[in-house]
Amino acid sequence: MKRYDLIVVGAGPSGIFLCYEFMKRKPDSKVLLIDQGRRVEKRVCPVSSGGKCVKCKPFCHITNGFSGAGAFSDGKLSLYDHEDEEIRVGGSVQEYLGVEYTKELIDYTDGIYLDFGADTRLEGVSDTETINAYKERARKYGVDLISIPIRHLGTEKSHELYKAMQDELERLGVDILMETVVEDLMVKDGVVTGVYVHSAVIDTFKETYYGDKVAIAVGRKGAKWLSEMCAKHSIKNRSGVVDIGIRYELPDHIMAEVNKAMYEAKFVARPKPYEDKVRTFCQNPSGFVSAEVYDGGLILVNGHSYKEKKSNNTNLAILCSHHFSYPFDQPLLYGRNIAKNSNLLANGQVLVQRLGDILSGHRTHEYWLNKNSVVPTLQTAVAGDVTQALGYRTMTNILEFIRMVDNVVPGFASSDNLLYSPEIKFYSNEIIIDSNFETSVKGLYSIGDGGGLTRGLMQASISGVHLARVLAKDIAL
Repeated sequence: MKRYDLIVVGAGPSGIFLCYEFMKRKPDSKVLLIDQGRRVEKRVCPVSSGGKCVKCKPFCHITNGFSGAGAFSDGKLSLYDHEDEEIRVGGSVQEYLGVEYTKELIDYTDGIYLDFGADTRLEGVSDTETINAYKERARKYGVDLISIPIRHLGTEKSHELYKAMQDELERLGVDILMETVVEDLMVKDGVVTGVYVHSAVIDTFKETYYGDKVAIAVGRKGAKWLSEMCAKHSIKNRSGVVDIGIRYELPDHIMAEVNKAMYEAKFVARPKPYEDKVRTFCQNPSGFVSAEVYDGGLILVNGHSYKEKKSNNTNLAILCSHHFSYPFDQPLLYGRNIAKNSNLLANGQVLVQRLGDILSGHRTHEYWLNKNSVVPTLQTAVAGDVTQALGYRTMTNILEFIRMVDNVVPGFASSDNLLYSPEIKFYSNEIIIDSNFETSVKGLYSIGDGGGLTRGLMQASISGVHLARVLAKDIAL
């Protein structure tokens, strides 16, 4: 019988930092870290070498594997504004732990990232005059501009940093089991006792691992699996928000001043007539639009930004928050159906359309895309009509939001700018947890993006650090 003090399901930032911090505090412990993807050095996307998305088997190398999906894309750590009494970016950890302790966790975790080679330079902290001018202009047009310090790891540098963390976890004695699927949790009388696993690559390999504590750190990629576990094992949860939208690509020169001053400006508004929350997310100056594959072969769009490799375009997500209640309360299913429709229209790929074509009421054809002044950085995207997939309310929100931001950043609504579909953030299954991140099943904990707690690398990481302190009995709230 294989027994561990702690089993961690998911090797993204939350799982990594949980294992690292726990082993530093309890070095004699037996810890198992499981992920269905590959080791970080084996995660290679065919698109990055000039190919196209081939839907890698058994799992997409961008969304699965050591360091998770977010770390494999652009690698940005969102810190906080020291003058702000709130934490407005990255998740809801502060709602459980309080703002001051959350800030302390961010500072502490940022120090660990620096120890493992993160860039010492902070973006968005030097040109306060320009930042304040943009904030004032945004307010005049009903747009909230959030600017916080950003530590940009970069896609390729993220690989190096997390490879060092992977090696350190093994040196500390963590058993890392990659390319392994957790098919079920072992729960008896409301208490978790372990996990059932099978190999993603070897048909005959199946195993049972027992654990005193089990932490679910599956990230957004594991949201569907986690939802199934909640239903099967009566893990208390509630319907959360699903963010649905597009990846927007426009020339660097339009965003030049914003990029230089803030690197990642976060615009938030509530466009009429619906007044749903619409926001920008994951801005990548001189970056590249990318495709990523989720369960069931769904292809979604995302963005990368490298330290060395550069394009002439900036890309960012524009996301609309949707919350469903009676009689329909399955935002995860809604988002997946949006993705299916978009993929169908693009013959199994990502859709792309010119903004000018949307506004003039017709689809984009390949002929006109090839003549477009904004050259798509995701060359496998299929020209078409994103409005046929996303729905009237979502598209109305997005188009009105683009118009509002154009008042703040002239050129944001230029006709040649590109919309890629779909970009969907699957964190709508919100696990009910206490301040120690324990679920309704005793001994079972939930951290990171997959359970709806966090929405970015830094807060995912600090959720792991806090849980490590709890399990090491160094803190309890």
